[in-house]
Amino acid sequence: MAENNKQATPQDQEQDLSQVLKVRRDKLAALQKEGKDPFQQTKFTVSHHAQEIKEHFDEMEGQTVTIAGRLMSKRGMGKVSFCDMQDKSGRIQLYARKDEMDETEYNTFKKYDIGDIVGVEGEVFRTQRGEMSVRCKHVTLLSKSLHPLPEKFHGLQDKELRYRRRYVDLIMNPEVRKNFEIRSQFVSYLRSFLDGRGYMEVETPVLNTISGGATARPFITHHNTLDIDMYMRIATELHLKRLIVGGLERVYEIGRIFRNEGMDTKHNPEFTTVELYEAYADFNDMMDLFEDFLSSAAQKILGTYEVTWQGEKIDLAPGWRRMTMAEAVKEYLGVDFMAITDDAEAVAAAKSVGIDMDGVEPTWGHALYECFDQKIEGMLIQPTFITMHPVDVSPLAKRSPKDPRLTERFELFICRSEMGNAFSELNDPIDQKERFQKQVELRAKGDDEAGMMDEDYIDALEYGLPPTGGLGIGIDRCVMLLTGSDSIRDVILFPTMKPLGETEANKAEKPAEAPKAPEAPAGKIDFSHVEIEPLFQEFVDFETFSKSDFRVVKVKACEAVKKSKKLLKFILDDGTGTDRVILSGIHDYYEPEELVGKTCVAIVNLPPRPMMGIDSCGMLISAVHKENGQEGLNLLMLDDKIPAGAKLY
Repeated sequence: MAENNKQATPQDQEQDLSQVLKVRRDKLAALQKEGKDPFQQTKFTVSHHAQEIKEHFDEMEGQTVTIAGRLMSKRGMGKVSFCDMQDKSGRIQLYARKDEMDETEYNTFKKYDIGDIVGVEGEVFRTQRGEMSVRCKHVTLLSKSLHPLPEKFHGLQDKELRYRRRYVDLIMNPEVRKNFEIRSQFVSYLRSFLDGRGYMEVETPVLNTISGGATARPFITHHNTLDIDMYMRIATELHLKRLIVGGLERVYEIGRIFRNEGMDTKHNPEFTTVELYEAYADFNDMMDLFEDFLSSAAQKILGTYEVTWQGEKIDLAPGWRRMTMAEAVKEYLGVDFMAITDDAEAVAAAKSVGIDMDGVEPTWGHALYECFDQKIEGMLIQPTFITMHPVDVSPLAKRSPKDPRLTERFELFICRSEMGNAFSELNDPIDQKERFQKQVELRAKGDDEAGMMDEDYIDALEYGLPPTGGLGIGIDRCVMLLTGSDSIRDVILFPTMKPLGETEANKAEKPAEAPKAPEAPAGKIDFSHVEIEPLFQEFVDFETFSKSDFRVVKVKACEAVKKSKKLLKFILDDGTGTDRVILSGIHDYYEPEELVGKTCVAIVNLPPRPMMGIDSCGMLISAVHKENGQEGLNLLMLDDKIPAGAKLY
């Protein structure tokens, strides 16, 4: 009895899986030997799907149908067999009797595995228990599943694995499939909405010789024939506005955008936007269009204006709040920037309400923006348009005729997230060139996100860009809102993931191998130039030391902190079930994407420390030394087998 209750080790599980894989391949070999190779099947005509049969059962009962899908469960397997088959619409029960089928065909059917794909010809009927089913006459194996499906409640809990093997995630989790059905419906509705308003869908280059249209760090590649570096687009804006110059008047593009930045629950290096531009319109027209589109999309796709996202109930019914950035700062922080004219006074006012201005250009516009960015954005739950952004942070937006410090620009915020960005587009080529030049100067000072000079775009503006309204919408975030998803990875079919090593990626698919002796180091590491800080001379008593709570943490997400050269923002699993945010000044040593998934050590009982407007709740542990006079740093990383929350003594 004790033997039966023994906990299976990873080695045991690996061996068990290896045996299952062998059995399935043996079954395939037997079928092939009998001339029944499923991979030789090229076509199966499907007359109906599972949901269709269930919805129209009364009129279809007694009819012969052909259906196809994946076997998800098996019961019985004596003279009577029951199976659940899953197709794109859902599941339906298969009922097979030995005395109602060819005996050889029935016996072969009994040997099919969960995960196999079958084609079925049979009669629609209801079992004695009332289950709507298909009574099998013929069952054809269309594809053999050589890898077993994971067990529902244990094999799919690891979200990282689900993202990596989305194909399995889609098989096992109907709610995941539903998310992507909603995404498809959303994009389809977007096209019909814009097409119905006279917009023309276009395509613009993904590869560019200049990175422009947004403030973001681009991906760089190399064109061999031209022997030049090129940039993957960070926005579609500048090409689309060239088309407005050309007289197309209303254009839009749904396209992938690529930004070489950190990853977290709201950011993926490649994502999808729609940008649209309308001649003779302004940002107020774009506001009306955005509100009309997103509210009607919710009603069309979900049948309601009310959604729940990130634990908040959101009302998308038209009539969204609109307020200027200065009004928001005055309402939430009590600082009236419209009564301030001096840069120094504005910076002092920002600092007085706890705004971190370190590394920020000390101007009125930047002070206003930092107040909003650091303090207020996180308070906006219901749909809110924030308008009239400072010129300092809006290089492509038209100045306000009422106040040249501001631009005719808005961003829509829902549940602490920016959903879209819009301008009355800047069409003054002289002003635009001056703003580009300022971006170039910032880039020269080391700002990788600053824009470049686009002489061709300036040339286009000199031919004349009519007054134009432009709007960019983050499709992924809109889908997150409509599906109630907490992470952008839940609405991107194949999110960006750091590749696993060969051993980890394939350990579940390969038989266990005998452990190999460790290889000798390729060469001796030279530590002769390393300087180590002297040891502390002062002793600390054990009781004091033991008050520091060192915990193992897993890096769920990591991104560079805006406007900071050194800080990385970590979202960590500390074993409590609640994400922990820690900021660490190690960007000189690591890129954020290479740290996602790592196992590290943090002190978790330090008081929150505000840094760039973000509370850092703890400290990650690094090893620091000097080598040839230069500081070196290594973030302490542990074996990934150690669970999050494990305490260090």
